[in-house]
Amino acid sequence: MFRSEINDLIKWKESPNRKPLILRGARQVGKTWLMKEFGNKYFKKVVYINFENNARMKTLFNETLEIGRIITAIQIESDTIIESENTLIIFDEVQEVPKALTSLKYFYENSPQYYIIAAGSLLGIALHPDTSFPVGKVEFLNLYPLSFLDFINVTGNEKLAKVIKDMDFILINSFKEKYINLLKQYYYVGGMPEVVSSFIDSNDYSIVRTIQNLLLDSYEQDFSKHTPPDTIPRLRMLWNSIPSQLSRENRKFIYGLVRQGARAREYEVALQQLIDCGLIYKVNRVTKPGIPLSAYQDNSAFKIFITDIGLLGALSRLDSKSILEGNKIFEEFKGAFTEQYVAQQLINSKKIAPFYWSAEKGTSEIDFIFQIDTNIFPLEVKASENLQSKSLKFY
Repeated sequence: MFRSEINDLIKWKESPNRKPLILRGARQVGKTWLMKEFGNKYFKKVVYINFENNARMKTLFNETLEIGRIITAIQIESDTIIESENTLIIFDEVQEVPKALTSLKYFYENSPQYYIIAAGSLLGIALHPDTSFPVGKVEFLNLYPLSFLDFINVTGNEKLAKVIKDMDFILINSFKEKYINLLKQYYYVGGMPEVVSSFIDSNDYSIVRTIQNLLLDSYEQDFSKHTPPDTIPRLRMLWNSIPSQLSRENRKFIYGLVRQGARAREYEVALQQLIDCGLIYKVNRVTKPGIPLSAYQDNSAFKIFITDIGLLGALSRLDSKSILEGNKIFEEFKGAFTEQYVAQQLINSKKIAPFYWSAEKGTSEIDFIFQIDTNIFPLEVKASENLQSKSLKFY
């Protein structure tokens, strides 16, 4: 399964000012696969250390962070001679040994010749109280679920993907039924690599939903593992309120939908934890389409979107017929799916930080607004063909 982020990793490898790299992304977005694939294709040797349930490595990093000693121990653990110029060192599940994360600082300062990539649960990395984060000593690469374009590619429709890349709108229109069918599939399957792979192998939507539910269960287990006990109930309630938040006509986040009478201060920590671990995206309102947009953001008004559209369907318990056949249930909820889809593609691009705009009295709203260089673009989202937009005209 090709991931376009391989190109980002190649640039990192070739950079003369390279720092240790942390691959960030929600659990199960394919971080381990990507690191190993990159190592196997572009290095002579790969040393893979998984810190989960590895008592020897925990002991090693708790005793000292002297790089020479760490390299010796890793060579013994992996039974591999590490040559700095042609060996990729991978630290996986790094949240299990927080001092391994801290060690990246010393790799950069004292032994920058080593190629080293780390990844792990963002929730664990973000919340662990013992972590001394190597600020300024590492680089980051964000990994998201597969975009729609990647989905078209990996499902054997490379020519259709190329037409989109070429922006050949005449051909796109000619094959619009094919794109619509693929889009419906993407709405249900989403972009989580394991789910997409199972869909390619089986073409069975029941298997797809089973794997999605297992992923949702694993996220809830992650909440229990890394979150303070008093925060877990709020975090779960907030997480499970996402479908109802998105199903409203005005998708501004309302704390009252999490629990009747809930207030922001009760759920702010839980909300930030879900953002930190990559499970939800927060899109703030801007009061004015000025440059820079970030200067006009209203932190009290925002929308939230889940990391993957397929997981939204699973969390909402929508069956495949609702999406693929477009029955009444989906017709009522498809506006939420369409806005989720667009948010996911914008964020996946890594080039766009989306906001949304609404008039002060709430009479008009633009679903997304974003800045590229010195240009600001409004983006109105419609679930069906619609050439009229009062909000866009007002804007």
